[in-house]
Amino acid sequence: MGILGLDVGEKRIGVAIANAGGLVAIPLTVLHRVGEEADLKAILALAEEHGVKRIVVGLPRSMDGSIGKQAQVVLAFCKLLSEHTDMPVDTWDERLSTVAAERLLSDAGMKREKRKARRDALAAALVLQGYIDRARSFSAQ
Repeated sequence: MGILGLDVGEKRIGVAIANAGGLVAIPLTVLHRVGEEADLKAILALAEEHGVKRIVVGLPRSMDGSIGKQAQVVLAFCKLLSEHTDMPVDTWDERLSTVAAERLLSDAGMKREKRKARRDALAAALVLQGYIDRARSFSAQ
């Protein structure tokens, strides 16, 4: 089951992928935003390269669960992405995924300059792992 996970930000898009067994999310890369058309093209090229069948996008809900300004931007991006592919595009609550990624990299002793480059891909992996774990818990029932 090929799944691509995305952490969509204003300047960068973190990208993660599920391993071959579909059980573990792995940070893949960070795309620097250059424009919607180029961003979509880069995402879809990665999806094709890795045989992806589904895309999961982190939805940055507010702490109370509501949809704020950035979540609306991400939902608009998801709509646009859906219009450019036949693959399902799902969202997954990503509250605090970037904070968790930053903490993991800091705890691992990575210097601040290097953390920024890796943080977004790790945040995408955390989002994707949450999605995978939830899907597995439903299939186990």
